[in-house]
Amino acid sequence: MQWDQLLNSTRLGQRDAKVEDGRSPFNSDHDKVIFSGSFRRLARKTQVHPLATNDHVHNRLTHSLEVACVGRTLGMRVGHDLVKHKKVPDNFTAADIGDIVQTACLAHDIGNPPFGHTGEEAIRHWFQNDSGSILEGLGPQEAADLLSFEGNAQGFRVLTTSEYHVYDGGMRLTYASLGTFIKYPWTSADAANGKRPKKNKYGIYRSEADIFKEVATHTGLISKGDDWYCRHPLAHLMEMSDDFCYALLDLEDGIEMGILKWDEVFEVIRPILDETKIDGLSKELKDLRPGRRPPLVRGKIISSFVDAGANAFISNEKEILSGNIDDLLSKCSPAVKACVKSAKDLAKSRVFQHPRKVELEIGAYNTLATILDVLCNAAVNFARNEHEKDYKSKRALDLIGKNTFDPRVHEHDHDGPTREYLALMRVMDFVSGMSDNYATHLARQFNGSGDVR
Repeated sequence: MQWDQLLNSTRLGQRDAKVEDGRSPFNSDHDKVIFSGSFRRLARKTQVHPLATNDHVHNRLTHSLEVACVGRTLGMRVGHDLVKHKKVPDNFTAADIGDIVQTACLAHDIGNPPFGHTGEEAIRHWFQNDSGSILEGLGPQEAADLLSFEGNAQGFRVLTTSEYHVYDGGMRLTYASLGTFIKYPWTSADAANGKRPKKNKYGIYRSEADIFKEVATHTGLISKGDDWYCRHPLAHLMEMSDDFCYALLDLEDGIEMGILKWDEVFEVIRPILDETKIDGLSKELKDLRPGRRPPLVRGKIISSFVDAGANAFISNEKEILSGNIDDLLSKCSPAVKACVKSAKDLAKSRVFQHPRKVELEIGAYNTLATILDVLCNAAVNFARNEHEKDYKSKRALDLIGKNTFDPRVHEHDHDGPTREYLALMRVMDFVSGMSDNYATHLARQFNGSGDVR
């Protein structure tokens, strides 16, 4: 792969980017994401703890902003090296590369449904066990998209299809930013069959397959099979930024909620701190309450993470450009790798098993099942022109908006996805865009137990 093509500033649909003084196309990408409704709703979506009442605990929005900060720094560090060694065209700066990574990081969770990863599991569970005949008539790839619903693929759909210019380029971001966003550059069916680097993980729906190929072609990604390309090199920086923030900030939330003790968290992060300064740091932390301690070491930890990530990228650039690396974190220093793994293991065994979290996650299954049962049946009836016979379907469609469906839903002779699939994808847009609060409210309304006002 070549950097001049990878940093393509042309917008989706081969639209020329606007030339503005003091504002690059990649700055514009960043702003498009920030001002979108999908991004704003992340403030009411679960990061780890559903419907948290503690304002200090992360939600999807605060998590995305923090990942973007780390990603911008990683991108700048790598960018400085690329510019210094004249590996990118003269018109590109380190800030451009930082902006591209920052945009992808801002958007990396934009397609996640309510209730975090539990929401993804709940949607998959409903299609696999409770959807009845909903999937009849869909092609294998179409059915796989729903049976293994994936927030990453939904995010690509938000950016390219369902936000701003609906069904006409979406946010119309640059090819560089879209390529960097795609964490799993392949489709669902082969991933479900274990034929891709990550089983059951994918980044592209059938509905966006042509857009995906357009992005891959214009950024020069290397084809590795049918509907499968290697990652854009900068996607590695986005993924590491997410991993670094997960590793540290999930533990901070655990301390804030009283699930973890400071001493056990400090044991995990100590190996990557400067050992010569540990005694002075310990004295400084001694008289602070547990919740005030993480901010004083956070910068030091993130600095170590960024150093390791940037060094791993620069040292392995040739292999990355050849498309031969699937996981850059594994190329980081042993101390950083061990720290990230230990932090994730501690969060998984303690924070993720907190009783309140488990209770709310079980409830999320019923919440989303109630919503999907009503809306998916209505959408399929709509695609088959049978909704007028069913008053409940008519009212559900009024809620979604009949004019928000892909125009091809009622085109009988179009090439491409089936009409039922396109209708169901509109439901996925509607449901995955909900906040935790709205999903809970709507399920109560559908059950007849909501508030009467």
